[in-house]
Amino acid sequence: MVSKNTICLWYDGTALDAATFYARTFPDSAVGAVHRAPGDYPAGKQGDVLTVEFTIMGIPCLGLNGGPGVPHTDAFSFQVATDDQAETDRLWNTIIDNGGQASVCGWCKDKWGLSWQITPRVLTAAFTDPDPAVAKRAFDAMMTMTKIDIAAIEAARRG
Repeated sequence: MVSKNTICLWYDGTALDAATFYARTFPDSAVGAVHRAPGDYPAGKQGDVLTVEFTIMGIPCLGLNGGPGVPHTDAFSFQVATDDQAETDRLWNTIIDNGGQASVCGWCKDKWGLSWQITPRVLTAAFTDPDPAVAKRAFDAMMTMTKIDIAAIEAARRG
């Protein structure tokens, strides 16, 4: 049964590759149905993979091989809450080491240009701390980081 609300992500012929990567990388993720084009279309031919149903951490998605005209932007990202430095490192490194690109403050892009925020729960707790001085120290520390360093965030939180 099709979900009532599904995130549709546009790819240039690589939706199945992306879905397979996400399914291997993130827990509670899987590739579902692969639908082939019943006829030629502007970005492909009859029989090419047109759409791929998949889930990323339980979120239903549809990869559409719509062609090169619509690249991903930072206006959309997946934010992944991690529990420890090992999980943060594993997810970050898997994205970066497979053709991705590092950014700042825990953001990175996968090789298809989709943005990810690899965000330790400790970071969110720190910069939402009810003590404004604690929150600012944690926030200021985060602003100097590429991949989030939990020990450095915890040190900033303690002052």
